[in-house]
Amino acid sequence: MKRLIYTILLLCAVSATLGAQTDRREVRAGNRKFKKEAFKEAEIDYRKAVVKDSLSVAANYNLGSALYRQQDWEGAGKALDQVKDIAPAGPNAARWHYNQGDVALQKKDYAAAVKAFREALLLTPEDLDAKENYIYAKLMLQNQQNGGGGGDNQQDQQDQQNQQDQNQDQNQQNQQDQQDQDNKQDQQDQQDQKISPQQAQQMLQAIQDKEKETQDKVKKKKADLLKSRQKEKNW
Repeated sequence: MKRLIYTILLLCAVSATLGAQTDRREVRAGNRKFKKEAFKEAEIDYRKAVVKDSLSVAANYNLGSALYRQQDWEGAGKALDQVKDIAPAGPNAARWHYNQGDVALQKKDYAAAVKAFREALLLTPEDLDAKENYIYAKLMLQNQQNGGGGGDNQQDQQDQQNQQDQNQDQNQQNQQDQQDQDNKQDQQDQQDQKISPQQAQQMLQAIQDKEKETQDKVKKKKADLLKSRQKEKNW
């Protein structure tokens, strides 16, 4: 949320620097309401500012943010498009391109998302969020092209297959662990009273370590799987 607020306030300052005629009082009022997550009320203030200056980068950008938070993807996209001839040449062009990419992802327009995140990366190569979203959008576009528009379905199928593979690996590992435990139990029975309490404790510890190692492997596979999903970024 800190980065989101910083972006809005900064754009308000940029608007004043460029000499735009937007009523700064209304933009600031919208910013205060946005900070309180009163997105509908903020939207009203931003729309008032847009009426006074339809090409205000601050008002349109912030209006897009408020609409995005209300899951109005179409409205957010239109607000950003209103300044498409101005914002890309401004000091906050990377943020504008990034938000264009976020809207495109929500609309499943992966080609537009790839283009937007690419533009953001050209301006801010160090932005890891933009890089991850670019990779995700590119993957979804490839899936969409290969599957005739079923990008999300293909991803779900891949996730299910990965989960099945993990379950199979887990079952095999459990079977191996059980076999190892059975072998150790047979050895313990054969030795009977010859095993000291200290040796018995060591054997128990070895079994527990093996179980923990198996659990760690499963958790790592799940973590790797989650990394392949889209990483969202606050506006």
